[in-house]
Amino acid sequence: MDTRFARVNVRVTHLSLTDFRNYETAEVVFHPGANLVVGRNGQGKTNLVEALGFLSTLGSHRVSTDHAMVRAGQTAAIIRARLQNGERAVLAEVQINRVGANRAQINRSAIKTRELPRYFSSVLFAPEDLALVRGDPSGRRRFLDELLVLRTPRMSGVIADYERVVKQRNTLLKSARSSGLRGTQLTTLDIWDDRLVALGAEIIEARGALVAELLPEVRAAYTAIAGEDHAASLTVLLSVHSASGSSDGDDGPAIDGPVEERDSRISAADAATAFRAALAQRRKAELERGITLVGPHRDDLILTLNSLPARGYASHGESWSFALSLKLASAAVLRLETNSGDPVLILDDVFAELDESRRSRLADAVEGFEQVLITAAVQDDVPDRLAAHVVRILAGRVLPEETE
Repeated sequence: MDTRFARVNVRVTHLSLTDFRNYETAEVVFHPGANLVVGRNGQGKTNLVEALGFLSTLGSHRVSTDHAMVRAGQTAAIIRARLQNGERAVLAEVQINRVGANRAQINRSAIKTRELPRYFSSVLFAPEDLALVRGDPSGRRRFLDELLVLRTPRMSGVIADYERVVKQRNTLLKSARSSGLRGTQLTTLDIWDDRLVALGAEIIEARGALVAELLPEVRAAYTAIAGEDHAASLTVLLSVHSASGSSDGDDGPAIDGPVEERDSRISAADAATAFRAALAQRRKAELERGITLVGPHRDDLILTLNSLPARGYASHGESWSFALSLKLASAAVLRLETNSGDPVLILDDVFAELDESRRSRLADAVEGFEQVLITAAVQDDVPDRLAAHVVRILAGRVLPEETE
């Protein structure tokens, strides 16, 4: 980070929703420090933090399509947040359209929607994040890429371009599968290979560097939450290095048994060399199947406890602690590596899944953040020190704030 530029923390002071999820309208005031949103299941507490998460990631942690967030019977939803960026107040707004492109504004001036994350950074943990430990590699790849974009917004374009090249290359492979690759098709495939390698090598290098930075933060967070050191570790499994042994499944080889920890960092040049070799080795199989079999879209992030894959060996409590550690580590990396300082930390329905000792240790871990937003169905599940400012939700309505 360039220390010539002063780093300031960004926080939310006010959230306004129109036709978002079950809210016709909602107005919520947030304070520095911990804010607790309380409501029974199904009342709309998670919808509030989902809206804020959308401003920083342009996606939902619950659904894959934007239109699902528009209130039934309406054509658009509006999220409007007042942000305090040091001494500067910023009004961020996005309109989510059921049909057509979304629209965004900063201080009432139109911007490209993809630019919104430049103005607001948040890290959200929700029960769905247990899939980071127990789910498919695609979720772990998405976790890394979302963090890459939050830290370095230009990576959004690199990732989007790579996904487009994979799609177009797959189209060419499918067309060649029945007719046989020849002539101009072969030349065209070579051109797509060049672009695939250039973009893919940049992603591989960026992910590897990110994992290296996350590793010590994950270890510290896991020990702090679990109260025990289980040697939590992260290792990137590159398909370009395991092309000969990879399965024909869309997500590459399964890991069963001890995993040797190794440095995940790799230069773009070395990644490109390995990528080209893997493409050559898998060319015949790619033509037979009509898909691109190696590259960042088929890599995995292997999570281990005591050298064993957490996906197959971790208990429920260990899995929760690991998933939560990944998000706390993300927040720690962002606060160190970006000029915007602390991200807003969002904990959605977390404390109910933790025993009393883990609740207390988690409270210790998050108290130092500029702003923490917590949701809970039962207020008693949350330590009192995190309940200084309470917002109560009932049937899509925000009730008057309570201050203790």
